[in-house]
Amino acid sequence: MQIEQQYFLNVKNSISDKAWVDRLDPVGARVAKAISQTTGISEIVARILAGRGVSQEGAEVFLNPTIKDLMPDPSSLTDMDRLAARLVDAIINKEKVALFGDYDVDGACSVALMQLYLKAFNLETIVHIPDRIFEGYGPNNDAMDKFKKQGASLVITLDCGTSSTSTIEYGKNLGLDILVIDHHLSEGELPPANAIVNPNRQDDISDLGYLCAAGVTFMVLVALNREMRSRSKPEFPNLMQLVDLVALATICDVVPLKGLNRAFVNRGVELMRMGNNIGIKALALSARITQPINPYHLGFIIGPRINAGGRIGDAGLGVSLLASSDNEQVNEIATRLNELNIERQQIEAEAVEEATNAAIAEIGAGDGPSVLVLASENWHPGVVGLVAARLKERFSRPAFAISLAMHNKATGSGRSIIGVDLGSAIIRAVEKGIIPKGGGHAMAAGISLKPDEIGAFRNFICEALQAEVKEARAQNQLKIDAAITARTANIDFVQLLEKAGPFGAGNANPMFAFPAHKVRYAKIVGAGGHIRFNLYSGDGANIEAIAFRAAETEFGQLLLQAKDDRPVHIAGSLGINHWNGREKVQLRAIDGFSP
Repeated sequence: MQIEQQYFLNVKNSISDKAWVDRLDPVGARVAKAISQTTGISEIVARILAGRGVSQEGAEVFLNPTIKDLMPDPSSLTDMDRLAARLVDAIINKEKVALFGDYDVDGACSVALMQLYLKAFNLETIVHIPDRIFEGYGPNNDAMDKFKKQGASLVITLDCGTSSTSTIEYGKNLGLDILVIDHHLSEGELPPANAIVNPNRQDDISDLGYLCAAGVTFMVLVALNREMRSRSKPEFPNLMQLVDLVALATICDVVPLKGLNRAFVNRGVELMRMGNNIGIKALALSARITQPINPYHLGFIIGPRINAGGRIGDAGLGVSLLASSDNEQVNEIATRLNELNIERQQIEAEAVEEATNAAIAEIGAGDGPSVLVLASENWHPGVVGLVAARLKERFSRPAFAISLAMHNKATGSGRSIIGVDLGSAIIRAVEKGIIPKGGGHAMAAGISLKPDEIGAFRNFICEALQAEVKEARAQNQLKIDAAITARTANIDFVQLLEKAGPFGAGNANPMFAFPAHKVRYAKIVGAGGHIRFNLYSGDGANIEAIAFRAAETEFGQLLLQAKDDRPVHIAGSLGINHWNGREKVQLRAIDGFSP
């Protein structure tokens, strides 16, 4: 007999067209109870753990993750021993080493990790971060020529290189040894590098594919210390002082917060709060972060500023900031990155407005295309990923934003919704000759093509993903962890929740429903169309709340038009807002329902 779907607070269709469902099924509820009884933690925290797949047996480790307990043998990664041996040879022989990284936060952190490690042995390094517009992603022949001319004998690619067969062949023909440290999906035959450490290469069985490139780089450094020890070299760096860089990359690259990643973030955030890396400290001060750094700051304040260099400025600024020991230098770089981020925000806002209007026109009165594919000569190539993300959020479907700013060249970025594998579709498009170049993973992808190929690509991707998108949108659910009131949501409660953190990709922020609360004092604030309001429970308790980028949405209109005498259901996550030395709980509201 088919069991009828049970909806949380009977919300079948919220104002955002979502079905509210209990994150826990009956089996999960029993696991939560067992976790609470075994560990002594509160039932609500136990529910949060069970709702994220934590078993009764794994609860203690999940609540207290340590790098020591969760660090696997580095040799479990294919090619690790070969890579470590070659790099230690370079250290001992004082070779000149070239580091080539990606232009995002993960790439910057990976290069900074390796540069700081090699600097401890007084090894000379050449660092090259490619220009996003003129060089694009991954190593190139011109960079290999530069490395050879400047006397490098060894090249290490970080957060790239797995798919760079022709360039690595070129570098090898120049007489360079090449090591690849990466985490991107591997398709087909690997390039002829001396060693390739990538947990996502097809012959790797380490089960560490969830690591970002900086996490893989840290594993390499562990292997290097072990190799140095085996060669009776007693002096080597204390790697635990570098974990803050791994934590920053882990959050910003939106990899799953599970296993070793949770330990990296927990320890890394502790180091940041102590001001361990002066570059991160300077950037936090420049961004006016006045409270203890947390994962939210990394993903939404510090990370975007580092990325701004790679998007619209000097791509090498991030590495220079993170690897420097010069206070004056990091302060100058932090100021520049902050300025670039303000410029990026303006460029992004203009592009998002144009893209949103174009999407509204394309969708029209019906359901519109399964995938939005929009292009413009006005969009900076460095912000198309951000534009695609905004389109995906606003219109609940995969979206591509394509820049036509460069002559006869189109560069695009796509973002997907849960349940729709964008990366696989892009790989099929390349295999079929629809586009010349592209790749990615389930939730994000990048493409390069000519302007006259956009129409064929649009037709292909909409048809290829139509069924997946339809099914995913039909199952549009908001999973609720529990129903609470404004009075319950106090400082002690939020601090209790942090036992289940850090929250992010793969460990979703707890989502709470506030039933039959009243919305008051709702107003639009900031250029982003955010809405601030107060939420009152029936007993008179209230909580401050904000709904980001909601002004133009139906949810935003519900908030702005809510009357004091008409209770509504509101759903969102909780955090602590530090202001002028005071702590207040803040609700980040994302959905609502008018009973």
